[in-house]
Amino acid sequence: MAQNAADAAAKAGVPGRVRVQLDGRTLSIANTGAPLDVSGVHALTALRASGKAEAATVGRFGVGFTAVLAVSDDIEFRSTTGSLHLSRDRTREALSEGGIATPNAVRPDRPADADPAAPTFQPPALRLAWPVEARPAPGFDTEVVVRLRADVDAEALLTAMHDEAADLLLELPALQVLRIDDAEFTSVVRELGDGLAELGVTGPDDRRRTWWQFRTPRARWLLPLRDGKPHAAPHDVLRAPTRSDEELSLPALLIADIPMQPDRRRLLPGARVAELASGYADFARALPPGERLVLVPAPGFARSEADGLLREALVRELQTHSWLPVVDTSAGRTESGPADAGTLETVDRSGELGQGIDLDRGAAPTAVPTRASVFPYLTPELARLLDDVVGSLVIPELSDRAHTEALAVLDVHRLGLARLAELSGGVDRPPAWWREWYAALEPFVVDPLTAEELGALAVPLADGRLVTGPRTVVLDDLLEVAIPLHWARLVHPEAAHPLLSRLGARSATAEDLLADPALHADLADHPDDPDLVDAVLRLAAHADPDALPPWLGMIELPDATGELLPADELLLPEAPLYALLVEDAPLGTLSEEVVAEYGTQALRAVGVGWDFGIVAESDPTGPDHHLDDEEAWWAGLPEEPSEFVAVRDLDLVDDIAWPDALHQLLSEPRTRRLLADPDGYTAWWLRRHARLDGIPLGHYRHPRDAEFTGLLPEFAVPGLSHADLEVLRTVLANPERITPDLADALLAALADPANSPEPEVVSRAHRHLAAVADRLDLTELVLPERVRALSGATVAASDAMVLDLPWFGLALPPDRLVFGDQETASGLATLLDLPLVSESVTAEVLGAGLRTSWSAAPLGVVLRQLFSLAPQEGELVLHEDLRVRLSGAATGTVSVPWWRTGTETHVRMPAAVDGTSPAAS
Repeated sequence: MAQNAADAAAKAGVPGRVRVQLDGRTLSIANTGAPLDVSGVHALTALRASGKAEAATVGRFGVGFTAVLAVSDDIEFRSTTGSLHLSRDRTREALSEGGIATPNAVRPDRPADADPAAPTFQPPALRLAWPVEARPAPGFDTEVVVRLRADVDAEALLTAMHDEAADLLLELPALQVLRIDDAEFTSVVRELGDGLAELGVTGPDDRRRTWWQFRTPRARWLLPLRDGKPHAAPHDVLRAPTRSDEELSLPALLIADIPMQPDRRRLLPGARVAELASGYADFARALPPGERLVLVPAPGFARSEADGLLREALVRELQTHSWLPVVDTSAGRTESGPADAGTLETVDRSGELGQGIDLDRGAAPTAVPTRASVFPYLTPELARLLDDVVGSLVIPELSDRAHTEALAVLDVHRLGLARLAELSGGVDRPPAWWREWYAALEPFVVDPLTAEELGALAVPLADGRLVTGPRTVVLDDLLEVAIPLHWARLVHPEAAHPLLSRLGARSATAEDLLADPALHADLADHPDDPDLVDAVLRLAAHADPDALPPWLGMIELPDATGELLPADELLLPEAPLYALLVEDAPLGTLSEEVVAEYGTQALRAVGVGWDFGIVAESDPTGPDHHLDDEEAWWAGLPEEPSEFVAVRDLDLVDDIAWPDALHQLLSEPRTRRLLADPDGYTAWWLRRHARLDGIPLGHYRHPRDAEFTGLLPEFAVPGLSHADLEVLRTVLANPERITPDLADALLAALADPANSPEPEVVSRAHRHLAAVADRLDLTELVLPERVRALSGATVAASDAMVLDLPWFGLALPPDRLVFGDQETASGLATLLDLPLVSESVTAEVLGAGLRTSWSAAPLGVVLRQLFSLAPQEGELVLHEDLRVRLSGAATGTVSVPWWRTGTETHVRMPAAVDGTSPAAS
């Protein structure tokens, strides 16, 4: 009946309204639209008769009307053009009155317990029609009045109609109002553009149900909305236009004009079901970009043959047409890379359709799904940067896990990090774009596996190259400008990002880059390469000069005349070193144009002279650094050094400039620390060759050392601090490090009568010399003809002897004795080529004396306490007058207070010590 009402409304071109009322056992169904006409009467009465109650089928006039027979045998069809009465009983009476038999013969299929009196033949109720004068209800063009049979539950029938009302308004768009007793259902359609409409159905409880509706040439599709957001429809049936028994599992309700079997429940065999999918992609394109995948059928088993055919056709339709929203980054893209904010199209929704919702379908371009790509969890930032890199890229809103299944159904190509890394190798973008690219990729690098996928990521270098693999590049976060390095893969500073470090990029400072062996090799082959020199100098401006290798000085730069010279053979204009050098120093002056271009800091860092330069080499193989007297220093080393570092050009310093030169050497940390190395070339050279007033520095004694007072001059240079003097200990005379040169100087000073050292100073000097006698090449020592005696006088060496036994010093004159200490006496004798006293003079103790022991004699106890002696072995011999007879190099008899012969100790003891004289005893 609703279908008939819809047809009538459509025919009349008026909004369709249907009213259903139940009055006792009478059901009234009234509607607006085209009234009954002659053809309608023919349709009502031209249907086939049935031997049983007709099925409740629906359709156009006639076919749909037979549905009333499910509940009634007495119907009135009232219309503004005339009314009819249709009745099974009146038809039977008419047939009887006309002599037409209505047999009651028992039929073969009659149930055995059936009432024999019950008729087996039912005359058709809709075959004959009688005019009546009744008119349809006011406001309606047609009214069908149905008098319910006794076996029909009227309330249940009304409830069933109530349940079907909303669906009927969906299926029959010509109807706008359907009222069942006091319950009213209304539908409203609002066009949204691009073929999309909003269909809202409101029930008696004011609850609104809303669908997006789209018409194609063969079908009408309805997509339910919930809270303003589209959702896939639950499993449903094909509606043609009302519900059939063909089960479907499509994401949208399908209402189609397709041939059905007479009972309107099943499709006619051969019906072209797949054609219903035509235009489905247009439906998807009409939706907001972020909602379009809701129309993709989910994988699963078909619920019917028709369902299987439709699902396959819909997927094929979606796969082969352009509707899938892809990223559009063309708008706002600038030459530098970044797009303006708002470039990516988005969907903005608020409220519900019909209640202020903004249906923003955007202007995002579309693509055929099989030609598009998706990157899982794509971000807007990454999407913008992937423009022209991967072609059609699914928008970020559709790239999360929730849409993975739908995109797989559409056969959209799935991208991974490894593929993005591979594609990046063909990208030509400015460095700033690459930094944004790495920043956009960083959130996706969550573990070592994802980091490994980006192993082939392209990286722009400072020299303009684009290389593959972060593990092959070097980062310097301190550089702010691009410096093209040809010997190292330095990342362009505008592209540098922490992600590169996570992916294996090596961090390097400017110092590391300038110490690279590859640069050393390049400079060795091409020291005058302009590009190489430019890169080195620009990088050196950012480096710590003290941390740079000295071989950078081999780069060639123009001097003031334009001649190319190694950097370490040039001085900066107005360099303070000029004032320290001899007039003919072989050093050029750097071109002022080069200074203006690169600055003094960079030029000094690579070895251009301002103060003293440095020579350095790791694992040196010999004295091949072109330094003054280097071979002599090398020959004196106990073993080859593992590293060589020295101040160069010391031999170019003017002798009168050494006070200032020392100040300069001490003021620079890199040269100051070389002065502090006593074994290094620098300190060695200064000790031997640097002269103050014509005296080598190594022949000056430190102001705080008194060992050589009266022998060596005291070092005195104005303006030096205590700390400076401590550093200079390594280049001044050191009592603990007697070198052959210092030994010569000490011997000469000891032999010089103009000096007046104290005997103790002489003794210490002799002791220091004797201690190193076995380490000196005595053949190279220049022995003076005079030596310093114990008395402090200088005497002829031929008359002197080295005192090795101290008691001989009590018997011989001090002018003939040279003394250091007893332990080193032999070495001193060897060094000075002098005899030992004990080997040159023989002594005999005269008189027997009183023999006792150290513990028995009071004098022994007193002597041990007086001189803090340890317990003594041997006899103690006491003499009232101890006399010794000398022979050999010295003769005569002398009186001495003490003497030692073997283990016997002879002591002269006054009688007052124990009251007994040795003679009396």
